[in-house]
Amino acid sequence: MLWLVRTLGCCLCVLLPVAYGSRYPFAKFPSGRRADSVPRQVKTFRRTATSLADEPYSRGTDSYSSAISPTDDVCRSRPLDLVFIIDSSRSVRPEEFEKVKIFLAKMIDTLDVGERATRVAVVNYASTVKVEFNLRTYFDKGSMKHAVSRISPLTAGTMTGLAIQAAMDEAFTEESGARPPSLNIPKVAIIVTDGRPQDQVQEVASRARASGIEIYAVGVDRADIQSLRLMASEPVDDHVSYVETYGVIEKLALKFRETFCAVDACALGTHNCEQICVNSDGSWRCDCYEGYTLNPDKRTCSTRETCASGTHNCEQICVSTDDSWRCDCYEGYTLNPDRRTCSSRETCDSGTHDCEQICVNTDDSWRCDCYEGYTLNQDRRTCSSKKLDVCASGTHDCQQICVPSGGSHYCDCYEGYTLNADKKTCSRTSRSSLSSEVTEEACKCEAFVKFHTLATSQKKN
Repeated sequence: MLWLVRTLGCCLCVLLPVAYGSRYPFAKFPSGRRADSVPRQVKTFRRTATSLADEPYSRGTDSYSSAISPTDDVCRSRPLDLVFIIDSSRSVRPEEFEKVKIFLAKMIDTLDVGERATRVAVVNYASTVKVEFNLRTYFDKGSMKHAVSRISPLTAGTMTGLAIQAAMDEAFTEESGARPPSLNIPKVAIIVTDGRPQDQVQEVASRARASGIEIYAVGVDRADIQSLRLMASEPVDDHVSYVETYGVIEKLALKFRETFCAVDACALGTHNCEQICVNSDGSWRCDCYEGYTLNPDKRTCSTRETCASGTHNCEQICVSTDDSWRCDCYEGYTLNPDRRTCSSRETCDSGTHDCEQICVNTDDSWRCDCYEGYTLNQDRRTCSSKKLDVCASGTHDCQQICVPSGGSHYCDCYEGYTLNADKKTCSRTSRSSLSSEVTEEACKCEAFVKFHTLATSQKKN
């Protein structure tokens, strides 16, 4: 019995710290409160000498190994252009900086790294900034983690704003390996810092976000929470994380794995679709087999209402469509506005038209037309002759004589009359004009007689 009690006690000693540690991987704090002003109710994670010896870091081997298992078939990270911006100022002790590099190695292990998958770059900063490697340098995890293991701290100040600007100017460029906007690959920056920035971060972070960069801010120990919130993207609470010590920062790798994970929700088996589950942007939706339609509950399916089901209410013809049905009518009938009943089309054969000469059937009705030589009047029913003799009809307005001309007419006057300027009325020719004409002709005649006499007398001589 004593042996059993001791065994249970040992098990509890092992399990309780693990359970307790996994319950509080990180904490978030409201805006405007610094980490050192928050009551110490949040669990601070610490490691014993034994646990430190078990870390997945081999000193002197220039390499890291990850305790996170490879990404399984259910969860695959989506492609990203990911840039880590890490603080290596004087406040970060050497052993703490090693913890940051372990965090980076574990993060790399959670990603689908590759030229056409996620690309990774690291920007190291203190009072100066150094791009350790850019997005086109490595496309495999081994090379990335080896490069991470060789990063050295820069010490001195904490110029976080300068580091964000350098990431925009040097890391997130197409020359450095960032994909063009047309590919729609998300650009993500993860900033890790343990202090207050010594330069302005709000404006430069705002420009970075405006350029399309999503910013996550991770604070450790003495980090200024307000500065983290000024840097982070919206929603801020989802983009700011805090841990009390560097000893537990690697636990955030699991958090980011879930954030960047493209989950095959259907494969998880948690959906309740009756027929088909379809993956959709990290979630799922239900669909139905052919011949079925999704019910309003978005889960179950029902047989589509087709003509064969007899549930339609078409008066004459039911026509099946892809997912439902529609009504139609027999020839000579047209579908009414209720889309169900039919009415007989008004045709020339029905004798309901009132055309004076010719009735012409159209698609759904009729129209009037006229015989050759006639034209349809404005009432669209009666016809008039195209060649109307205006002079014969007496509809002209000539005072004396009407002369037909093609399809029209012109006016003229009797002898002894002239047409006035209005081209319609006539005026009698004046006597003075007649006498002048007679006198002129007489003079011409007398001159001719004299000339003839003179010519004859000269011939005789």
